[in-house]
Amino acid sequence: MLVSAAGSRLLVALGVCLALPPFWRTVGFAQDRLASVKQLDCTFTMYATGTWNKGDVDAKVLPAKLSIGFESINTDEGSAQVRGEFGRSDIVVRLTQGTLHFVQMFSAGPLYVTTVFPKETKNGKLQAVHTRHEYTEVSLPGFTSRPEQYYGECEAH
Repeated sequence: MLVSAAGSRLLVALGVCLALPPFWRTVGFAQDRLASVKQLDCTFTMYATGTWNKGDVDAKVLPAKLSIGFESINTDEGSAQVRGEFGRSDIVVRLTQGTLHFVQMFSAGPLYVTTVFPKETKNGKLQAVHTRHEYTEVSLPGFTSRPEQYYGECEAH
């Protein structure tokens, strides 16, 4: 049986597609997992912080011990509650293709964003990043006073 050039390309494309399902099933499973999650417990073990010093930008990477929890996650309504160092508060949640975003805006100015990715870490949790957009003239140890970005993982429930 002879196959034309177009038919040959089709067979190659089909072969490639058949080789991909394990990857796409994994991504699809993680995406479905994000869509159905109702609670997340996140831990962040590393962070980067930046500041401006006499007009120059300076950044540092440091170890962190930050825990944040998200409850009552409803991606259809776009709502959730965050559990953190300041108690509980209502926040906005948005499920996009490949990510779950949590947005917390404070009336005093700061903006916190946590993004959970559908990629699992080595222990089955999901990769996550937490960013704090905040700046104060005085820097106090233990308080966010400069922009920070935390790196870690979240356990879905």
